[in-house]
Amino acid sequence: MIGFYHSDLPLLCSNRMGNWVTPNVEAYVRKLYGNFDRVLAPSQVMADKLIGLGVKNVYVQPLGVDLQTFHPGARDTGLRAELGIAEDSRLLIFAGRGSKEKNLPVLLDCMKRLGPRFHLLLVGSSMPTLVPDNVTVIDEFCPAPHVARLMASSDALLHAGDQETFGLVILEAMASGIPVIAVAAGAFQEIVTDQCGLLCAPNSPAAMASAVHALFSSGSTALGQQARRHVEQHYAWDTVVDSLLGHYHAVLGTQWPLIANG
Repeated sequence: MIGFYHSDLPLLCSNRMGNWVTPNVEAYVRKLYGNFDRVLAPSQVMADKLIGLGVKNVYVQPLGVDLQTFHPGARDTGLRAELGIAEDSRLLIFAGRGSKEKNLPVLLDCMKRLGPRFHLLLVGSSMPTLVPDNVTVIDEFCPAPHVARLMASSDALLHAGDQETFGLVILEAMASGIPVIAVAAGAFQEIVTDQCGLLCAPNSPAAMASAVHALFSSGSTALGQQARRHVEQHYAWDTVVDSLLGHYHAVLGTQWPLIANG
C-alpha cells in the first residue's frame, strides 16, 4: 500500500484551531503514514517534514500539469478590453482559493505600490471584496479552460502563499507561457527556477513589488517561453505517471513495464 501526503495536516489544523492541536495531529500523521509500504510527497520540503516526524520510506513524487488545457495558445488578446484596462498595462493574475494561507493582503498591498500601470486579476472562490482600483475580482470557481484563457492572456502569475506543499497553479501558469513571481518559501523554491520567474522575501509587499519591476525589466516574454519548455520537460503527465508507476512496481517487486496475466 502506498500513501500520498499532499497537505501539511499539522500546519492546516494549527492555522484553524491553534498550536495546541499540533502534537496530536503529528502523532496521527506519524501513525497513519507509518503503516504504508511507501509514502510519496509532492516536494522535498514535505518529504523532510514526514521524515522529521519519524515516517520511513518517503519519496518525492511531483505532480503534473495538463499541457493541453494550459497552453500559450489559449491567449485572448481581447481580455484587457473585456476587463476595461489599458492595452499597455501589465496584467498579473492569481488563481486559487482565497484562504488565509494564500496571503492575499500581501498581493493587494503590492498592487497599491505598483500603481495604475499594473493590474491584478484575482480568480477563485472566497476572494476579498475591498480591493485597490487596479485589482479585478472574479469571485467564483472557474472551470479549467476559463482559468487557462485568463492565465495565457496575462503577463505573469503573482503568488504570496508561503505554506504551499507543491503549488500546482505555478505549473499551470508556466504551462500557459507566463513567468511566475512567488515567495521563497514552501515548495516554490523547488519548482520556480531563475529561468521561469523570480522569488522574493515572504510577507513583504515591497519585496514583491520590486520583484515585479525586476521581472518586466529583464524581459518577461522570454521567461514565459522558458517556463513552458521547463514544464514540458519535467512536469508532463506522461513523465509524472511513468514515475508514479515506478513506485508501484518497486513496492510490488515487479519489472516495469508490468505484463498483465489476465
